[in-house]
Formats: sequence, structure tokens, C-alpha cells
Amino acid sequence: METAGSRKELIGTAALDTIGMVIAGIDETLLENMHVDKKYRALGILTSRCGAAGQFLALDDAVKMTNTEVVTIELPLDAKTWGGHGSYAVIGADSVEDCTNAIQIALRLTDKYVGEVYMSDSGHLEFCYSASAGKVLEQAVGAELGRAYGFMTGSPAGIGLVMADNALKASPVDLIWEMSPQYGTTHYSNEVMISFKGDAGNVWEALMAGRATGLDLLKSMGNEVVSATEPYYDDL
Repeated sequence: METAGSRKELIGTAALDTIGMVIAGIDETLLENMHVDKKYRALGILTSRCGAAGQFLALDDAVKMTNTEVVTIELPLDAKTWGGHGSYAVIGADSVEDCTNAIQIALRLTDKYVGEVYMSDSGHLEFCYSASAGKVLEQAVGAELGRAYGFMTGSPAGIGLVMADNALKASPVDLIWEMSPQYGTTHYSNEVMISFKGDAGNVWEALMAGRATGLDLLKSMGNEVVSATEPYYDDL
């Protein structure tokens, strides 16, 4: 986690152009126009140009560990040179310290979790697994609280569809949703995404089947496929 800037709001940065910030005493008019029901004294922000699964998983863990609440979760069309999305997440709390602590935790975990984001000049892949989903994953991707959850996306979109098919055939899990460029993704982003839940072992097995499929297919396009940081699912 880096903190090169001098702004008081800046908490730090992480991989995939991720930045964490905290606003103390946000302007009330702005807060009202953000469609927030509760008047929080502080807001924590985790936002990035690329990726979302890793950042949301990191923030999900951070919210579980702190006295903070989810305010908003969004997926902007971005991903710089890739075919997918970025991330925008806001949490709230009654104290600046709680928000700061949560964002610090999320930034540290982002560098770990985005190891399961893979990129090449041909496309990208994203994978997310939680043995017990929390409120961030519930709001962001429709996960069921306390239940094992898996997410994957593949770009170009056709790779994502083959990944999804192999994942669902590999293990008995419950599909929550499937999104394609015209139906549900971030403004026609070039990817197919699926979200699923079930028993922890089954969700893991499905995710690994989709991951193996996606990596094989993306590598077959002839460009080097690299992790955003360091892959870590192979060591679990």
C-alpha cells in the first residue's frame, strides 16, 4: 500500500489503479443527492480503473472487521485497455477512524485478491471466491449472506461463456445470474460474467474449473497472460 500524496483524504493506493480515500464531515447536500438514507459522519471510498472482484472481496472482509456499512457499489465502464469494468465503492461510519481502518484493510487485501485478475493484450479474466459472503458482496453481486460465493468474468465475451459452462457442469452450485454485453454488463463491456453460490467445496470446484478453462483459452490467443500481482488460488 503506497501513500505518496499529501491530501488529507488520501489513505493509500493498491494494484490495478486502486485508490482509497476517506471524507470526514461530508457536505450534507452532496450526501442527500447521493441517495443515502443515513447521515454518516464519514465516508470511505475504494475505487479503481480496473477490476472489481478483488476490490469488492477485499472491502467485504474489511467491512466485516470494522464498524462500517455499505453505502454504494457501482461498476463503471473502464478497465483501461481491456474489455471490462472498474470499481466504485463507498462505505459509511460514525467515525473517521472506523472508515480509515476499513479502507486501510481493503487496500492491503486488494493487492492480494487481485492476484486472481489476469490480463493480456487479447483479453482479461477475473475470479472471486468467498467461503462466507458479507454485505459488500451481497450488494455488489447478489451473494447470499454467510454462504459460499463465486464470481468469474472472461473477456472477450465468448471466453467468459465457455468458462461459465464448464464451471456449472463441474460442480452442483446455484447460478445467481449471468451477464453478457447486451444484458447486464457495464454498458456493453466485452465480457460474460456469472455469479453463483452453494456449499463451499462445490463453489470452489466450480470456480477452479472455470479458471482453468479461461486461462487455457486466453493463452491460446498468443499473448502473454499475467496476474495483476501474484496468483494465490493455487496455494490454497
